[in-house]
Amino acid sequence: MMPTPANDSPAELLWQPSRQAIESSHLNSYGRWLEQHRGLSFPAYEDLWRWSTEDPDAFWQSIWDYFDVISSGDYDRVLSSDEMPGARWFEGTEINYAEHIFRNQDDDQVAIFAADERRPLSEVTWEELRSQVAAAAAGLRSLGVVPGDRIAAYMPNTPETVVAFLAAASIGAVWSSCSPDFGAGALSDRFAQIEPKVLLAVDGYTYGGKGFDRRAVVSELVNAMPSVRTTVILPYLEDQPEVDSIPNSMLWSELLAIDAAAALEFNRVPFEHPLWILYSSGTTGLPKAIVQGQGGILLEHLKKMNLHLDARPGDRIFWFTTTGWMMWNFLVSCLLTDAAIVLYDGNPGHPDMETLWQLADDAEVTCFGASASYISACMKTDVEPAKGRDLSRLRAVGSTGSPLAPEGFDWIYEQIGHDTWLFSTSGGTDLCTAFVGGVPTLPVYRGELQARALGASVEAWDEEGQALIGEVGELVITKPMPSMPLYLWNDEDGSRYHDSYFDTYPGVWRHGDWIEITDRGTAIIYGRSDSTINRGGIRMGTSEIYRAVLADPAIVDALVIDIPKAGTEGWMPLFVVLAEGAELDDDLRKRVAREIRQRCSPRHVPNEMVEVRTIPRTLSGKVLEVPVKRILTGTPPEKAASKDSLADPTSLDFFVEYARTLKPD
Repeated sequence: MMPTPANDSPAELLWQPSRQAIESSHLNSYGRWLEQHRGLSFPAYEDLWRWSTEDPDAFWQSIWDYFDVISSGDYDRVLSSDEMPGARWFEGTEINYAEHIFRNQDDDQVAIFAADERRPLSEVTWEELRSQVAAAAAGLRSLGVVPGDRIAAYMPNTPETVVAFLAAASIGAVWSSCSPDFGAGALSDRFAQIEPKVLLAVDGYTYGGKGFDRRAVVSELVNAMPSVRTTVILPYLEDQPEVDSIPNSMLWSELLAIDAAAALEFNRVPFEHPLWILYSSGTTGLPKAIVQGQGGILLEHLKKMNLHLDARPGDRIFWFTTTGWMMWNFLVSCLLTDAAIVLYDGNPGHPDMETLWQLADDAEVTCFGASASYISACMKTDVEPAKGRDLSRLRAVGSTGSPLAPEGFDWIYEQIGHDTWLFSTSGGTDLCTAFVGGVPTLPVYRGELQARALGASVEAWDEEGQALIGEVGELVITKPMPSMPLYLWNDEDGSRYHDSYFDTYPGVWRHGDWIEITDRGTAIIYGRSDSTINRGGIRMGTSEIYRAVLADPAIVDALVIDIPKAGTEGWMPLFVVLAEGAELDDDLRKRVAREIRQRCSPRHVPNEMVEVRTIPRTLSGKVLEVPVKRILTGTPPEKAASKDSLADPTSLDFFVEYARTLKPD
């Protein structure tokens, strides 16, 4: 049995695009192109989506042609094999992702705006970006980097990291990054798998106004990875950091000085040649090293950034992220459009939750992206983004990472303005895109994602593999997409890849989320399907419970699990982080119970509420429900979750101690 939809009340319309916005959108231009060059006409977005998924060869061919992909070689078929896993795209062609970043760009225009806790807003023009990427690529080549070599980056969200990535891509090297707040164990679990030739690292980072020296971590990492021939250090905390303790190291400035006047060259590689390696959260066991291809990412992101994000000349796109989250890769890919990107490195809550909104003013951001948890935190702390600021250029707000509660929709429209395009999205590291989310020509309904993305054959399935409309089911993808993983690193027989996505429905991608597709074509995400709570036969996604719990201003974060107990319907504790000055008293318990009873079901009222200091989350911000459940049911903590995969490595300590107080069944 699947979770029950939250309610059957009519969806509230919050926003509609103007006729002018629709007419000027990239999506509308693409529709006109299809009519002119393919003789295809689609009265509604749903019709266009259906064609894009029912005839993927024709759709992705149109994307290739519409965006005039630069390539060498010829292909006989768009999709040589449509099996999943194993789909093969545009075989016989050679392309370069970075070549598409730099084509047709105005050297005088700004490509990157950047700020961090220590430095004010700065700018990098396209001319400067091109020059730096050329110098970095020449430096990497001098270190022996060739196509297929891995470059690991322990780097912050700064322009230098973008430069390094584009340099690697131009060569055909394979990029992989983690943010400087990763611990040594988490880094080794990821980077050691892929045996990098070059390590790019930072001497330290700043978070919450404090500096954190990472040179000892870098030394430990280098000593654990014999494949690393050279380590390049980017000064961050100090202008001239002492790096003698790091074997075979050089400074970033020295790398660029090897051939500062080099011209930018692009090495075209086969369509399926790896571009980068991303990682699963790694809460249990080694993180999956997810390999994605130059051509697949190029096509997906050309489609996504233009047709769905609707990035235009003069736009400035911001998304709060670190280099350890796929949204960094996603943000950098916005450079495939005529828009500029805006980077921020540091704590979004330092000195207060106004920081990123001030950045939006300073950088004249037109599209502001963040996680749903960030929006929730702004709500809890009574942030007023527009107060005393000029956000007149801000026309769009994006949300991802977890389901955005309907109250989050309300807050954006109250605070930013009713003419704002709010797009909540859902996707994943696994495909490095959102396959449900924003469409600039469609209305926005409260609590709903606008539509399924073009080329993404997303459906809600029941246990028997039947598609559902208006009911909650497993989120599946029934047709291949170009940005699906080529493979998982060191998974020679493909068994781990198969077991991760295709073991439930053979030949069909099971993503692990609960989703409802409405009769209007919108979508609602109910959270992870492996952490659904079944009480008395009523299954409820945890996101619905969190929505009810976090509606109370006394609670700023929460985690709920259900533990089976013989002879009962189970024991369901709710762990909460309280707002400053709040108390976990009987009144709060009653308020939370009443809200859950009304919004979810009486059966999902927790058996117990427990105050905790912090909720365990991965480095990308996901709540660790399953590992906590394992700990509380007797799994040794070191087997339940890797501490190095956590945003706060001490966040599980409470649950380890709490487990010792529990009596066995």
